[in-house]
This record gives sequence, C-alpha cells and structure tokens, in this order.
Amino acid sequence: MRPRQEGEVGRAAGRRRAAAAEEEEEEEEEEEEEEEEEEEDVWELKAAEGESSSDSESFPGAEGAAGALGRDQSHVSFEELLRVQSDTRTRVCKQVTGGKKTAKPTKATVKQQQGKKGPLEMSAKKPVPFLRQVVSVTKKVRRDPRFDDLSGEYKPEIFMRTYSFLDNIKKQEKEMIQKQLKKCQNVEQKEKLQQLLNRMTQQEQAQKNQQKLRERELSLKRQQRELAKQGKKPFFLKKSEKRKLELAEKYAELKRSGKLESFLNKKRKRNAIKDKRRLPSQKNL
Repeated sequence: MRPRQEGEVGRAAGRRRAAAAEEEEEEEEEEEEEEEEEEEDVWELKAAEGESSSDSESFPGAEGAAGALGRDQSHVSFEELLRVQSDTRTRVCKQVTGGKKTAKPTKATVKQQQGKKGPLEMSAKKPVPFLRQVVSVTKKVRRDPRFDDLSGEYKPEIFMRTYSFLDNIKKQEKEMIQKQLKKCQNVEQKEKLQQLLNRMTQQEQAQKNQQKLRERELSLKRQQRELAKQGKKPFFLKKSEKRKLELAEKYAELKRSGKLESFLNKKRKRNAIKDKRRLPSQKNL
C-alpha cells in the first residue's frame, strides 16, 4: 500500500512542477512581447520627430510653438517647456499613425476576460504535457481492516470466540464431501473431492495444534503471575525448552492413541536414509 501511495504523491508533485514551469515560460514570453512593443513605439516616435522637422510647413501649430519657445525661452518655466514638447509629440504621433493602432491586451486584461470560472488558456506553441490533470477526480481510499488501527488490536481468543460458528459450517461441509465421495464414480471428480477432503482435515488439525499452543502459553503466563504474587522472580522459557515440551506432549499423545511404535519406525527409517546419503559411495572409493 505505501509504495503505491508514494508513487501517486510523486506524480502529483511532477504535475505541479510542470504547471509552474509552463506559467513561468508564458510570463517570460509576454514580457518579451511587451519589450518589443515598447521598442517599436520608441522607433515610431523618433521617426515621427524626424518627419515633423522635415515637414514643418504641414504642422503650423508645432512651428508656432517652436518659434515661441525660441523667442521667449528666458521667461518660460521648465515645466511649461516639457508640457509643450509632449503635446507636440503626441499630436505628431497621432497624425502619423492615424489613430488606427490598438494596444495588445496584457495578461491582467486576459485574466479579467476569462473570469474566475473560465477555461484555462494554454499556449499552442508548446506540446501538451502527458501528465496533465484535466478534471479533478476524488480518489477512493480503500481500507484494509487487517492493517488498520481503526479496527482495533488482534486478540486470538476474542477472534475464535466471535467466529466459532464457522467451525460448525466447516464440519457440515466435510460431511457433505464425504457423502459425495462415496457416491461418486468418476475418477477425476473423485480425486478432486479426495484432495479437498485432505485439505480440510489438514486445516482442522493445524487449528487444533494452534489452540493447544495457545493454551500452553496461557498456562505458563498464569504460573508466572502466581510466582510474581508470591514475590519470586519470574523466568521465561527459551525456544529450545518450548520445543522439548512440545515433543513430550506429542510423545504422550501418541502413546495414548497407540501409534507410538509406527511413528518411531518411520523416524528410524528417515534417519537411516539420511545416514546412507552422507556415507561415501563405492564409485568415490
């Protein structure tokens, strides 16, 4: 689960980085366009000033202002000189351009036109990124009760008590399979039923063994508690000692059921085969 959640977080961060890079590139392009426009305006103003000096006859107002400035420069303030100069420049620029030029809308005006709920405009010069989030989809978070803290702590005693009804269902299924096995005549179907019956008996045996181990551990814990109440120091069994206790219980159970001799014979045969494998063969001698 965690590697999947980390991969999704990484993909989302990549998308955010790509979107930020695209916005920065668009801002740079718009700034370059604005600079080019300003340079064009400057060149046009310079050209207009050159034409106004050459065509002074066609602009009598400008000529009169220039003459007035040439005659009475000592009595005119600096602010009035700048104002007259700017008025002449704007008049000349309007006459040259004819009032047909319109300024391009800036980024702020484009955003105002789009509005808050408008679609996002993407540049057609760049290819669309592969991991682009078109529609935000709420992801469903699945919860596994085995590994979630909300489900509580696992306690085998409570679990076995809660799901004890499953043992009765398994017992009924086992009886049903035994009846089918007796009636079945098809060889393949009979083999499948036999395998299923063997698996169910093995599961039942494993469950009994686990229950015995749990009971043994509980009895040892009770003994430790009693010793602690008496003021004695508790001791904990090692794995080897626990294994010896398991073997002693197994020996006692086999003796009770009368299968001890057959078990010991099988054990001797297995040990003899192992010893025979370890011995050197006649070819190597």
